[in-house]
Amino acid sequence: MIGQVLVDGIGAGALIGLGAIGVTLTYGLLRFANFAHGEFVTAGAYAALVVAGAFGEVAPIGPLTFGWSLLAALAAAMACVGGLALLLDAALFRRLRRHGNAIVLVIASFGASLALRSLLEFAFGGEPRYYTTDIAIAVRLAPGMRATADQLVVLAVALLLMLATHLLMTRTALGRAMRAVSENPDLARLAGLDAAGVVRATWLLGGALAAASGVFLGATVQLRPGMGFDLLLPLFAAAILGGIGSVPGAMAGGMVIGLVEAAAVPLAGAQYRSAIAFLALLAVLLLRPRGLFGTAD
Repeated sequence: MIGQVLVDGIGAGALIGLGAIGVTLTYGLLRFANFAHGEFVTAGAYAALVVAGAFGEVAPIGPLTFGWSLLAALAAAMACVGGLALLLDAALFRRLRRHGNAIVLVIASFGASLALRSLLEFAFGGEPRYYTTDIAIAVRLAPGMRATADQLVVLAVALLLMLATHLLMTRTALGRAMRAVSENPDLARLAGLDAAGVVRATWLLGGALAAASGVFLGATVQLRPGMGFDLLLPLFAAAILGGIGSVPGAMAGGMVIGLVEAAAVPLAGAQYRSAIAFLALLAVLLLRPRGLFGTAD
């Protein structure tokens, strides 16, 4: 049982961590909680559904239930949702940031979340959708550990995207600029950094990673208009647990939340897994209020 909990928890944690990166970057840079981030996850899943459907029937890759069309759709969905995040910022958040009131931004993001979710449900209906109707067969990895080929590929790609994001933040000029603006916006502007460009890059990156999380969730479970909203609280929990503004922290926080939720299912039942995950979050924060990777102000 422990082995299967590890498999399920790591798989879920990778998707949570991937989506939590956008949450932590947005909060670290702009200092507000973006409730529309869950709808970026959902929009990415449905964007990939549309693009993959345009390819028609495509043969699966080896033991996978999906073909190359879904991988192409993944790239297209990341670009589309990155653009959606930029558009939402330009149309709404940028104008409200001038007032310097974080509460106004939070309420606006909640309204944007409701509007986007309603639009997605209107466009695609409320019934669950699937990228493929093929049945994924779980294979034995080790004693007490089973996973489908889809889950293993999704986990590998999610971890690669996390690593690429970490390298972007630590080894590139853009990443250093994003960290500088996050730590001290005024000083970064005085140093000649393009703060507006950094904000745009943050929205683009956060939206793209949220889309990837949605596509992976749809590939291993199903697509629903409320899938991103259901994932929103674990995303915020992972970002807070890891330490706001820390990309490695979001990854680690996602893994912790995923593992705790997976362990809660056999112990207390699936209906209590979110409650137990948040109890674990509170326990960690009581001992380390700034999170696992957060730094003291």
